[in-house]
Amino acid sequence: MSGSIITCKDVCVAYGRTEVLHQVNLEIPDGIFLPFTGPNGSGKTSLLRAILGLIPIRKGRIHSPFQQNAAGYVPQHKVIDPLFPVSVRQIVEMGLYPKRRLFRPLSAEQHDAAENALDMLNMAEHTDKTFRELSGGMKQKTLIARALVSEPDVIIMDEPTSELDEQSEQEVLGHLIKLNRQYGKTVLMAHHDLELMGTLTSNMCQVRHGKAVIVPIGNGGQTDA
Repeated sequence: MSGSIITCKDVCVAYGRTEVLHQVNLEIPDGIFLPFTGPNGSGKTSLLRAILGLIPIRKGRIHSPFQQNAAGYVPQHKVIDPLFPVSVRQIVEMGLYPKRRLFRPLSAEQHDAAENALDMLNMAEHTDKTFRELSGGMKQKTLIARALVSEPDVIIMDEPTSELDEQSEQEVLGHLIKLNRQYGKTVLMAHHDLELMGTLTSNMCQVRHGKAVIVPIGNGGQTDA
């Protein structure tokens, strides 16, 4: 890891009159695998969404490379309506829409990119299935493939293994570690299990009482989550 890829300077986030994050200052290193931990309601999801630009900040500033290369965002799989008749391939190709020329079909190269993203997540054999046919783990891997297809440098996830069984969680986290270690992706994710995260990485972003700080896991980093 070298240098910072995202910088938060005196960032405050509020909902109405309620300020949930107070003067957050962070230097997030390029190439880090960084879980965001903290109690429910601590603001970790709000901080990630502010970094993505999905919610406005009241004060401060956030510097990121996302105007040049948008982040890959992975929501929880339950945000996709399981009754919507769309295939796995079509969901992944949705990740290419920002680069798609208006009213033009996807190019052969873009279709290939979608296939490659699915292959990277070991999902190629499920390409033509509908989303509702998939297990929870496969749904989450499909959404990761959608985030990867546009070749982002940063992947941001909100509780990516929430509601998954242990085996599916291990599979999803294994793919995320591979993306980080083999492909150099910066991976930021909200997660509640500090003990599990301690087996995967050495640092976390601890969010508590409206503040956020990057601390070592297992060396003074404590959380109520």
